Amino acid sequence: MDQFYITTPIYYVNDKPHIGHAYTSLLCDVIARFIRLDEKSVKFTTGTDEHGQKIEKAAKANRIDPQDFTNKVSTTFKELAAFMNFQYDDFIRTTDKRHVNAVTALWNRLQEREQIYLSCYSGWYSVRDEAFYQESELINGKAPTGADVEWLKEESYFFRLSNWQDKLLQFYQDNPDFIFPESRKNEVIAFVKSGLTDLSISRTSFSWGITVPNNNKHIIYVWIDALTNYITSVNFPNVEDNEYKKFWMNKNCFNVHVIGKDILRFHAVYWPAILMATELPLPKQIAVHGWWLNEGKKISKSLGNIIDPIKLSKEFGVDQLRYFLLREVNFSQDGNFSKQTMISRINSELANNVGNLVQRTMSFLHKQYNGVIPIIDKNLLIGNESLPNCKTIYNQIKGYLSKYEFNNIIALILNISSEANAYIDKSTPWILSKTNTAQMNLVICKLLEHIRIIGILLQPIIPQSAEKILNQLQIPQEERKFKSLYNAQIQYGTTLPKPVPIFLKFIP
Repeated sequence: MDQFYITTPIYYVNDKPHIGHAYTSLLCDVIARFIRLDEKSVKFTTGTDEHGQKIEKAAKANRIDPQDFTNKVSTTFKELAAFMNFQYDDFIRTTDKRHVNAVTALWNRLQEREQIYLSCYSGWYSVRDEAFYQESELINGKAPTGADVEWLKEESYFFRLSNWQDKLLQFYQDNPDFIFPESRKNEVIAFVKSGLTDLSISRTSFSWGITVPNNNKHIIYVWIDALTNYITSVNFPNVEDNEYKKFWMNKNCFNVHVIGKDILRFHAVYWPAILMATELPLPKQIAVHGWWLNEGKKISKSLGNIIDPIKLSKEFGVDQLRYFLLREVNFSQDGNFSKQTMISRINSELANNVGNLVQRTMSFLHKQYNGVIPIIDKNLLIGNESLPNCKTIYNQIKGYLSKYEFNNIIALILNISSEANAYIDKSTPWILSKTNTAQMNLVICKLLEHIRIIGILLQPIIPQSAEKILNQLQIPQEERKFKSLYNAQIQYGTTLPKPVPIFLKFIP
């Protein structure tokens, strides 16, 4: 596919961002960067969810107007994105006028198609989760997430979710990759098969939110509000807009929502049902990642073990944190954050492997050649002296990326670096400098090519460090795309700058 639309969930602004927010955005940023390296069209969006009872309560507790409160907290999410070097294309706020218009238009489409009715709701409600739960779902009197619930009875508009049970099950069957991974798809199918009840989609017990058209006593349910962000960003309700046609209507566009497992039901059940009911296209995939634990324990404010990604980045480095989060865990599984493990990864893989390869190669180049890349016959880079097969590497990267196997992408890059380090030890260029200058030239050029390939591949993962590597090799900007892996080479005769350490070892 030539077009890609990648989204994070929009983050709830009742508190400052934590490691979970950073991780989801990082996943999307890396995907978008890899796609850009392939010179395909991509739109990457993120944003903040700013309505609902939790926000109203938090603002009141801080003795501040809800809009002022959300303005302040939303800024912290933009600051996190800037600090972590996330290159998003659009930042949605649910208090934006364009978003209010989109939510209102979606509501009207539901109403016009008789998918909404007014009734009375009574049931268990979690303020923290902004979700209703059935009696059978409660665990020791609490929501499955551990949140407190309260019995709620009030007038409410309902979405006819029950009408879409069979159509959802058929859709999952016809689109087996819609929910990734398989385990999450099975979880959703089991939930839908257990029976869907109509969904309460308005509230009257608070006022901070988008009012229901023609009935300002009701506030539109925060999840209807939040989910609509995915089409707000492509300029819905203007269905003739180029962005909407390109990234939502286009069958050749792969649009994916990357989410945490705690919000699976909203995205894999409610959202597709709403889109079906409004006769709008569905996304191609819901990709569901696991949670991060802190030293084996679930992260929560009550335990006081929230991980601040900005504080962590200031201690270890932005690229180092990006690297660790992608390297340490399989996408679909929970990850365990440990400072000791992070230090070990930084030292053994970044400093001792990749960093060491760059430093020793560049230092040798300056010692023996005054920094000038020697001129060799390119035809010599065959047989035993051949370079990594870049077309094979490219295809492997694409395969891993389609399954969100970022740790395998990193392992592949590390393997290239390890092979290059082993080649240095085997070829002993310091001895060749006295016995076989032509062979030494060949060795150094092969090593520089390995570093060039590594630098290009690392750009989406650790962009600032990768840029330093490519700058040390004087690689032109136009030769840093995927196609340059096999269409370009280092420029013989070029004078390279003196080496600067890329990764420093971290001493605890």
